[in-house]
Amino acid sequence: MKDIQSLESWSVVKNGGPIAIAGPCSAESEEQLMDTCRQITEEIGITLLRAGIWKPRTRPGSFEGIGEEGLKWFANVKKELNMPITTEVANAQHVELALKYGVDVLWIGARSTVNPFTIQEIADALKGVKDVPVMIKNPINPDVALWKGAIERIYGAGVRQIAGIHRGFSSFEKTQYRNVPMWKLAIALKTELPNLPLICDPSHIGGTRDLIYPVSQKAIDLDFDGLMIETHRDPDNAWSDASQQVTPKRLAEILNEVNIKKSTTDAEEVNSKLDTLRGKIDRLDNELLEVLSQRMNVVGEIGDYKRENNLTVFQAGRWIDIFQNRPEQAAKLGLSKAFMEQLFKLVHDESIRLQTAVVNTEKA
Repeated sequence: MKDIQSLESWSVVKNGGPIAIAGPCSAESEEQLMDTCRQITEEIGITLLRAGIWKPRTRPGSFEGIGEEGLKWFANVKKELNMPITTEVANAQHVELALKYGVDVLWIGARSTVNPFTIQEIADALKGVKDVPVMIKNPINPDVALWKGAIERIYGAGVRQIAGIHRGFSSFEKTQYRNVPMWKLAIALKTELPNLPLICDPSHIGGTRDLIYPVSQKAIDLDFDGLMIETHRDPDNAWSDASQQVTPKRLAEILNEVNIKKSTTDAEEVNSKLDTLRGKIDRLDNELLEVLSQRMNVVGEIGDYKRENNLTVFQAGRWIDIFQNRPEQAAKLGLSKAFMEQLFKLVHDESIRLQTAVVNTEKA
């Protein structure tokens, strides 16, 4: 979609710092919702109050949200506390009901983003609706194209205030996270859509309270535009996702502890020094590219020689030697061993691709 770069900036984004979105995972009762939101607004300045009204659960039988009755409670919260509110919508009926009760911002969950049919249904329900921002979570699986596709569908419905929510990705590997951050995928989306505000959901990434602060700090260090943190007056007894919710008091501590950094500065001395250092990086990058080009030329020569002598492209012994020795050499130079392992895997993959093309081409 050629004109998607014309996304409008939210008035709340970058208005004195990152936006903060907080509230319970689920609206459980009118009293619980009001009390939690009141405590949040008393503890610290929040941009948006959030609450789950419909809860898509992995298995039936779990608490799946209050439904429309919860929207009535949330509308009362909005009026009583004079705060904008946001909730998740997963189909056209949800959109209709959320707008009926004055929800200011909608968000689309990861389970919905993964399904283009669901996204299109929501997009169709939003046609003609003006001035209602929509936040779109990344799909469960690590697929930037699906995430971008969901954004394009909502944009195609005429919505111009759109933000992405990074909530991490599912993985078969057991890690410390509930959903692995895979920050590079969020950065890849931002690279393709530089005008898109990005909000981090450390609650769903971490899955436990103790990870919310470090994940939040990491997101702010990467210049995310805001945080969405699940907050409950009594997290241990929450009806859903108890382990990843914090109290309003802890929320205030987290937001106060996060070190907010600037992405730019007007200080001439600082900018001048950065320009000098970046110039050095540019020159070194050019040298790296020249060396890589020379290396690949040698790889091509090896491919010619293997073809002439009927040798296989992949030779395990040589690869093991490279994979073991290069990272060890790099470590002695103060470079990360893990990083060098990834780098040389990429270089080796490209070498295999190039040699395969050479070996299967008749010599001129």
